This record gives sequence, structure tokens and C-alpha cells, in this order.
Amino acid sequence: MDKPTGVEYFIIKAEENGVNVIGLTRGKDTRFHHSEKLDKGEVMIAQFTEHTSAVKVRGKARIITPFGEVQTIDEA
Repeated sequence: MDKPTGVEYFIIKAEENGVNVIGLTRGKDTRFHHSEKLDKGEVMIAQFTEHTSAVKVRGKARIITPFGEVQTIDEA
């Protein structure tokens, strides 16, 4: 598969129920501006925008980016 050009997306795949995906704002103060809750097997396709500078993922999930793939760990 060719690497995407222009806007790059990332994928978050929930590996358990109740995974939280939280978008954080750009600017002088970082704030929460959006959140989603994913259940096991659900996939969210997202991108960074002029409003979103970071994304926080809470729960067991796989995050797939153009730079590679990471998996959250369960520290319970």
C-alpha cells in the first residue's frame, strides 16, 4: 500500500469496551475539546486539525499511524 500524501490519518481500534479517545486543543492553553467512547472492535479514523494538537487514548487499543503501530498496555 502506498503511503498517503497530504493529510495523514490515524486509526484507533478498541480492544476492549469503554476505550476513551480524547481530543486536545491547540493554542496557549491545552484543553479537552472532544471525546468518544469506543467498544471492543470499533474503529475510529481521525486526523490532527487546526483545532486538535494531541489525542489521548485511555483503555486497551491499537493505534495505527503512518509512522507505525502502537498498542496501549493494561497496567491493572
